[in-house]
Amino acid sequence: MNVYRAKSLRYPWPIALHGLAAIVAMAMARVQPIPVIEIHGRWILWITGAAFVTGGVCLCLWAVRTLLDRQTTVLPYRCSSHLVTTGPFRLTRNPIYLGYTFIMIGMGLIALNPWLLVMTIVTVIVTTVYAVRAEERHLLSRFGIEFERYCRRTRRWI
Repeated sequence: MNVYRAKSLRYPWPIALHGLAAIVAMAMARVQPIPVIEIHGRWILWITGAAFVTGGVCLCLWAVRTLLDRQTTVLPYRCSSHLVTTGPFRLTRNPIYLGYTFIMIGMGLIALNPWLLVMTIVTVIVTTVYAVRAEERHLLSRFGIEFERYCRRTRRWI
């Protein structure tokens, strides 16, 4: 197989995983609700959740804009043409997935749904095992030592 044509994923699993996790969390909240302690300052959770959602959306948009500016693919199942290490990629190797994670945390706080918080943890683990590692193998095969240096100075998540 031509390493330069190798793709990291065959399907955009991370967005599907986050969507499925959110649906499962909402269903679990109906079937097996986790008791939530009554909080007098519920508005604090709402504002915190809204901040997470806003931060997650902004992080995703910033990352997409950075990828487009560098003229490389945004889609995780396409072959990368450039190693992007600027913008939010200076801070984390997976800013879009981190943005999705922030959005799920925020939605869990806004909806007072602890299942969303539990499913966020599960989704991060599954995304790391199945998507992030595959993408990292792709980038390592494409960019070699340059990607290794990037990995040494930039964390995978936070």
